[in-house]
Amino acid sequence: MTRWWTTAGALLGALVLQVMIAPHIAVFGISPNLLLLVVITLAFVEGPSEGATAGFVAGLLLDLLSTGPIGAWALVMSVTGYLSGSLKENLFAEGWLAPVTVGIVAALTADLVYLLVVSVLGVGPAFGSAIVRLVLPRAVYNAVLVMLVYPWLARFLRTDRSMKSFRRLA
Repeated sequence: MTRWWTTAGALLGALVLQVMIAPHIAVFGISPNLLLLVVITLAFVEGPSEGATAGFVAGLLLDLLSTGPIGAWALVMSVTGYLSGSLKENLFAEGWLAPVTVGIVAALTADLVYLLVVSVLGVGPAFGSAIVRLVLPRAVYNAVLVMLVYPWLARFLRTDRSMKSFRRLA
């Protein structure tokens, strides 16, 4: 995190949007996880350790906002940030489609693992019905958003400011 202020700004902006805007753009009661999208993009740009650190901070912020157990989102987002960041070298060699695809898979996996964690702790909804009602619709919603947000957010977070087009993003 050579430019920590852009990372902090992106996380703070996502937190504000998560609280103020996400409930109003909910589709059928499903709101997107904007902090997760920022963590995945940051992990793609910066790498695994920065992705895990940003994931922990973003997850802790989500835990403090939600009614679930404290630390569940922090654990899930840290692991998601680390695993997404570990693919950094392979993603930017393939173009923008690979990061978007991995972002979609990471968002789906993060929601599934969070559901599993809260189910094991006994505070979550019924596992089978929650997959159909919550996880899959949120995955589709986050998939659409990651396709729209990733190129712009990656450009904002990259330390290499000399690029001129989205072609160089990936």
